[in-house]
Parts: sequence; structure tokens; C-alpha cells
Amino acid sequence: MVKQKTKGNQAGQYDKIIKENLEVTLPVIIRDVLGLTIVQSEELPDDIQHTKERKPDALKKVTDATGQTYVLQVEFQVEDEKEMVYRMAEYNVMLMRRYQLPVKQYVIFLKDVTPNMPTFINTENFKFSYNLARIVEANYSLFLKSDNPEVKMLGILANFGKEDSYDAVKSIVDQIQSFTKGDFAESRYFKQLRIFVQLRSSVEQQFEKAMETITKFFKEEKDFLYRKGEVKGREEGREEGEYRKSLAIAAEMKKDGFSVEQINKFTKLSVEEIERL
Repeated sequence: MVKQKTKGNQAGQYDKIIKENLEVTLPVIIRDVLGLTIVQSEELPDDIQHTKERKPDALKKVTDATGQTYVLQVEFQVEDEKEMVYRMAEYNVMLMRRYQLPVKQYVIFLKDVTPNMPTFINTENFKFSYNLARIVEANYSLFLKSDNPEVKMLGILANFGKEDSYDAVKSIVDQIQSFTKGDFAESRYFKQLRIFVQLRSSVEQQFEKAMETITKFFKEEKDFLYRKGEVKGREEGREEGEYRKSLAIAAEMKKDGFSVEQINKFTKLSVEEIERL
């Protein structure tokens, strides 16, 4: 549900990452962000109404440690959307009608600001509420405990506590690199991490500084052109291997809807080079 018409492609980028990594990240989010102890889980179909424009991000029939069985719905939200309470109420009624079970609903807000969207409806004939959780309230170290890079990157959105922000960001970057196998996967995870950083502008500088200390998106010593030494590139002082990788990353970012200015900021390629892609 990380969709907002006014945000267009940018919101779609967050939605795409969440959906791609959900199978790996959801169990950790349920345990460490929502504080639920689930002992049994069953996937439910998300086509609860064919005419609805949106489908639930995560929908499961679960049994918790107390033996209670219910439908669990988890949504991820970027925008402070006042209509969210009505949408969640619609889901609630449809889910109860279809499965004849209690329904617990959680919206996880991904930005590091306090949302003002209503979480309840209280009228004479209708009372409803859902749970709103902020990922920034969870400690980032909880995500770093996982062996999965998809989970580790969520740490960039979490609470650094008393940790120096650069040290925390550097730990996240280093661990993603250490637990990633293959240059393609490494490139994918760091591209996703760059997108998440946009949700937390206060750490953008620390992130760029941390990225400069690692071997970026591939190990240079394995690159043929790097072993040959410095080559003539389009930018003075840039290794050909790094330049080619920056072009590939820029192409992916352009495909995902990033603006030329955003791509220029993240890859350091010139506007002319990006426009030629």
C-alpha cells in the first residue's frame, strides 16, 4: 500500500522493494516491530474484492503464542494519508465477512516523522480502529541480527539510539556487503538501500560517506580492467570498471523512475551521460 498518486514513480519504488523482500522481512517485522509471537502462519489470498484498486501488502491467518487465531493484515505506508482509516475499515469488514475470524490490522509508517493520519472512527453507529506503528521506533540493531541483507537494510529506517549516526549507517552498509554473495546481488541491495535513504534525509550525508569507504557495488580486484591499471575513462581519475558499474546503476535507476538530478547525485555521472542512457 506504499502508493500515492501525487508521488507517482517514487512511491512505486518503495512499494516494489517492500513486495520483493516481504517474504524474508515480514517475520522479523511481525516479531520485532509489532511485538507479536506467531507460532503458526498460513498465507491468505489477497483478492478479497476483485473491484478494489489495492491489495493488502501482507495477509495471513495466524495463531499466536496464547492460542488465539486471527487474520493478520500488515500494510506499509510512506505518506501521511488521512483516508487510510477508511480504507482499513473497508478491509476489516470484508476480511471478517470472508473468514469469520477476528482481524488485527497494522500499518507500518516508514518515514522518520510522526504521522497525523487518524487511526480510529468513532460515530454513534460505527466504531473502528487499527494499529499504527513507526519503524523508526525499533532499534536498528534488531535488524542487523539477521543474516539476510533484505532485513539488514531496514536498519537504515530504524532508531540508532545513542549510536553515532555515521557509525550506525556504516555498520549497516558493511554488513550488507559482508552478507551478500555476488556482485549482482550486492548492486541490487545497495540500490534498494539508496532508495530507502530518501525516506530518512537526515542520514543521506552519512550514507554517502559510508559508501565511499567500501568497494561500492563490486570488488574491484576481480575486475579485469582494474587489474590492468588505470584506463582512459570519461571522467578523470575514475576507474573504468567503476564507471561502467555507475552506468549500469544509473540505467536501473532511470528505469525505476528516478529523476536525472537524483541519479546525478547518487552516481556522480554527468547530466549528459545520464540523458544518453
